[in-house]
Amino acid sequence: MIMECVGLGGRNFAAMSVSTCATWRSRRTSLMRTTKTVLPAHHHHRFISFKVRASTGAGSDSCVAVKEDFADEEDYIKAGGSELLFVQMQQNKEMDKQSKLADKLPPISIGDNVLDLVVIGCGPAGLALAAESAKLGLTVGLIGPDLPFTNNYGVWEDEFKDLGLEMCIEHVWRDTIVYLDDDKPIMIGRAYGRVSRHLLHEELLRRCVESGVMYLCSKVETIIEGTNGHSLVACEHNRVVHCRLVTVASGAASGKLLQYEVGGPRVSVQTAYGVEVEVENNPYDPSLMVFMDYRDHAKQEVPCLEAPYPTFLYAMPMSSTRVFFEETCLASKDAMPFDLLKNKLMSRLETMGIRISKVYEEEWSYIPVGGSLPNTEQKNLAFGAAASMVHPATGYSVVRSLSEAPNYASVIANILKRDTSKGMLTSLRNNGNISMQAWNTLWPQERKRQRAFFLFGLALILQLDIEGIRTFFNTFFRLPSWMWQGFLGSSLSSADLVLFAFYMFVIAPNDLRMCLVRHLLSDPTGATMIRTYLTI
Repeated sequence: MIMECVGLGGRNFAAMSVSTCATWRSRRTSLMRTTKTVLPAHHHHRFISFKVRASTGAGSDSCVAVKEDFADEEDYIKAGGSELLFVQMQQNKEMDKQSKLADKLPPISIGDNVLDLVVIGCGPAGLALAAESAKLGLTVGLIGPDLPFTNNYGVWEDEFKDLGLEMCIEHVWRDTIVYLDDDKPIMIGRAYGRVSRHLLHEELLRRCVESGVMYLCSKVETIIEGTNGHSLVACEHNRVVHCRLVTVASGAASGKLLQYEVGGPRVSVQTAYGVEVEVENNPYDPSLMVFMDYRDHAKQEVPCLEAPYPTFLYAMPMSSTRVFFEETCLASKDAMPFDLLKNKLMSRLETMGIRISKVYEEEWSYIPVGGSLPNTEQKNLAFGAAASMVHPATGYSVVRSLSEAPNYASVIANILKRDTSKGMLTSLRNNGNISMQAWNTLWPQERKRQRAFFLFGLALILQLDIEGIRTFFNTFFRLPSWMWQGFLGSSLSSADLVLFAFYMFVIAPNDLRMCLVRHLLSDPTGATMIRTYLTI
């Protein structure tokens, strides 16, 4: 799941150009990499060219997916890294009910016409920002591959209602439940919903249609700053779109189009393998959504990889027999392979006595978490996962992107309208960064403090084994509900997060307290968090 969804995480969309294969009868992959140096006009990066091969077991056919160049190794990891082929398979799923953008939106006129804003990327963040910006009177062009929403999305029902998107929820569970061990399960006391991929896509597309957004189905090669202060968006097949401002919303792997801060934290990855199935002997109550199940059902009777790779089961029981199961690794320094996640899920279900009688769909969820913020001194803007808006400690991103789109669009519109009225666009671009106001709206110092706190939490999770994870979440869900709900929803202020940490320390058992102290004193994210909090 690549959104607010399966597992503890929200999933961000990476609008990438992909290659397809007729059949994928084997999951065995090999990765071949060559490097070269390219210096594009807009900024300097070390580019890496990747070629990925998937071969069948019989050796009768194979396919090679040649990906566009990546800005660097981290950009490659954000795109899918060693699991790139699975990420591509997920994105290439057929979703017949979802409309094609090109069938609904008027085309961008290629020529000397200058748009106010170009939004690159056609995921939820890109569609939402394009619609909100056009609604404010801007001429907006949307550019990116015409890919459907392919991931199963799960959200807290109240958050989607607040966004006015409750009509996009197709199934609601009255409560959510967490199993950490064999003790009494934890009832969250909050309704959870499964989002209809079709309805969400159609609603965001409807908003784009009504506000007059134009569209070009193409991959963007580069963004060039023109001599007149305008931006030139260079696309495939030598097509160039002129605009006054560009916002990149093409997912986390956007290093070719954006500059990121140097020396930031290393990106980590949340991976999950999911399957929607018809089953026999389903032990879960259909009225409850299983948020996390960390129990060891095997009781160590069979060889287990749980110690080095803590994972949990996430389950959406649609009925007593139809269930979406997902084995999730909350975060790891290197992506846990989907093959391993699948094996762990199948072993878990077999041990629980759950027999699969029919498979409706498989899913491969890949979410980069953490990493560096964009360089806020650059002219080109970003939104969604490209702007590092994914919650570092959980993977949530979509609700934040959808909720912040109206305000962000308003700031962009004010910038462009002010510059037009004063006739100062070129001079302002030359004498100062007109985008700074928008960047400060997206990443004010308060947001940076919050993110530093979340990065500290992410680094802690990466160090915990299965018992440490269970102890952590046992403590986490004993906090006042406004604290843990606010943590998951990124709604706690930096001051609230200090109170959160104090409360967590007070109620934690001694071994977790010592772990927290050691982590604060020894891990680089602890010093970074303190330094960020002290920055005015």
